[in-house]
Amino acid sequence: MKTKSVMIVGVGGQGSLLASRILGHVFQAEGFDVKVSEVHGMSQRGGSVVTYIKYGEKVYSPIVERGEADYILSFEQLEAARWVSYLKKDGVMVASTQKIDPMPVITGAAVYPQEIFSRIQQLGVNLLEVEALDLARQAGSLKATNTVLIGVLSVLMPFAKEKWEDAIRQIAPTQFVELNLRAFSLGREAACSK
Repeated sequence: MKTKSVMIVGVGGQGSLLASRILGHVFQAEGFDVKVSEVHGMSQRGGSVVTYIKYGEKVYSPIVERGEADYILSFEQLEAARWVSYLKKDGVMVASTQKIDPMPVITGAAVYPQEIFSRIQQLGVNLLEVEALDLARQAGSLKATNTVLIGVLSVLMPFAKEKWEDAIRQIAPTQFVELNLRAFSLGREAACSK
């Protein structure tokens, strides 16, 4: 099998580490060699956080180059725009509609760009917009946007729903397993309705 790659992009504190661990668990359970690498910006200040995950028969490096990602999971709109060039021509971007003001916007030095998703779609990108924050709220916590987005992604990948649920049970902190399973399920429902 050819090596496949997923990028998780977002802002510090959005749960990209948990998301990458769940994905890695699923890929390993399917028998793939898996490499994961995190690249942090100023995550403690709401900076950009990127995680690369590669899986396949034999993976030598986790780093994803421009135009190489099969999937990009974006937790925030501006991060979707920042990393869209890393997506393959036939890749899929799953993106939360959430907007988090970066420091230049907070200080008034810049304005948050408008129509980000329209611009991404004009590039010919296969983009799935997800109201992940609303779905996470329905699940019981705004912090569950990461597992909402994993639920959406899981519908696009050829792995059984039970494998994903097992990964969530294994990886999520015990007291948050049910919450994350609800969020995952809402994400799957949202993907199936698109």
